Amino acid sequence: MKLFDVYPLYNVTPVSAQGIVVTDEKGQEYLDFYGGHAVISIGHTHPHYVKRLKDQLDKIGFYSNAVQNPLQEELAEKLGAVSNCEDYNLFMCNSGAEANENALKMASFVTGKSKVIAFNNGFHGRTSAAVAATDNPSINAPINQQQKVTFLTLNDIKSFENEIVKKNICAVIIESIQGVGGLDEPTTEFYQNVAALCKENNVMLIADEVQCGFGRSGKFFGFQHHNIKPDIISIAKGMGNGFPVGGILIHESIKAKYGMLGTTFGGNHLACTATLAVLEVIEKENLIANAEKLGHYFRQKATEIPHVKRVKGRGLMLGLEFDFQVAELRKKLIHEHHLFTGGAKDKTVLRILPALNITEQHLDAFFVALKTALS
Repeated sequence: MKLFDVYPLYNVTPVSAQGIVVTDEKGQEYLDFYGGHAVISIGHTHPHYVKRLKDQLDKIGFYSNAVQNPLQEELAEKLGAVSNCEDYNLFMCNSGAEANENALKMASFVTGKSKVIAFNNGFHGRTSAAVAATDNPSINAPINQQQKVTFLTLNDIKSFENEIVKKNICAVIIESIQGVGGLDEPTTEFYQNVAALCKENNVMLIADEVQCGFGRSGKFFGFQHHNIKPDIISIAKGMGNGFPVGGILIHESIKAKYGMLGTTFGGNHLACTATLAVLEVIEKENLIANAEKLGHYFRQKATEIPHVKRVKGRGLMLGLEFDFQVAELRKKLIHEHHLFTGGAKDKTVLRILPALNITEQHLDAFFVALKTALS
C-alpha cells in the first residue's frame, strides 16, 4: 500500500525537536517559525507537557464519554479562568474542522435556521458545513455544496446589513485574524456591528479562534481585542501543542440537552491532560504577554527590510507581505537557512507562527536569515 498523495512535501524529515529547534534524520537543525500551522504553542517537547502526558499514560489514556472524567471538569474550570470566559460551557472534540462543524450545528439547533454568512478568504475546515463555509471552491465537493452559505467581503458593513436581515440565517462565522487567508482582520467597528446585528436578528455569532486563540494574538482570544462576546467560540490547534484536540465554548445562555452533540475521542484523558499542560505553561511563563511583546518587536525589526510592504496580524500570528509571491523565498529559507515558515492563500504573504515562548534572539536570527535570503 502507498500513501494517498495529497500533500506536496518538502524534502525534510524531522526526527526530534526541542523548543523551536527541529532536527532531521541527518542531524541538521532548523528553527521552527511555523509550528505546524500554529499548533506548537509552548514549544516542541516542553518538559512540563511531556511529563504530564507520560504520567497520565501510566494511569489511563482513554475511556468514552459514557463515564465520569474529572479531567474534563478540571479543564473547563481552568480554561474559563485563564481565558476570562467563565460564562461559557465547554464541549470537546478532536480538531478545528470538527469544532466548527459542531459550532454551526449548534447554531442551527438554537435558531431553527440553516443558512450561514462567512467571509471571503476565510478558512474553517475541510468537513461538511465547515468546508462549505470556507472560501476555497477547489476543496468544496458537490456534497458539501448543498450547505447554504453566503460569502461577504470582510469589513463591508453595508453588504452585511443587507444579508443579515434575511430570515433564514442561523450563524455568522468569522476569524478574528484570518489564518490560511493571509492575516486580514475585521476592524473593531465592523466586528462590533456584526455582533450587534446578530443579536438583533436572532443569529448566532461564531468566533473561529482555531488558529488565533490560546494566546497567539497577544490576548487569549483574538475577539477580545474588539470587546465583543460571541455566542460560540471554536478552538483547536495550539490548545494541545500537537495532541489532536478541539472544542467549542458555548455561552451559558444556550441550554444543553442529551444527545445534542457527541464524540468518541473528544475530551479523552490524554486530550484533557495535554490541554491542561498547555494552559499551565501559558500561565506560568506569561506567554500571552510574551506574544504581545514579541509582536511589537517583530514589527520593529520588519522596518529594517525594505522589501516588506506591510506587516499583518497581531502577537505571534504574523505575516510579511511582499510585492512578489513567496514560494521560492520559503524554499530558500528552509533549504539554505534552515528556517520553517508558512504560506497563505495570498501568495505574497509569508506567515510566521512560532511557539509563544520564543525570544527576541530567535526573531533576530529570523531577520538575519531573511535579509540574506532577500539580498
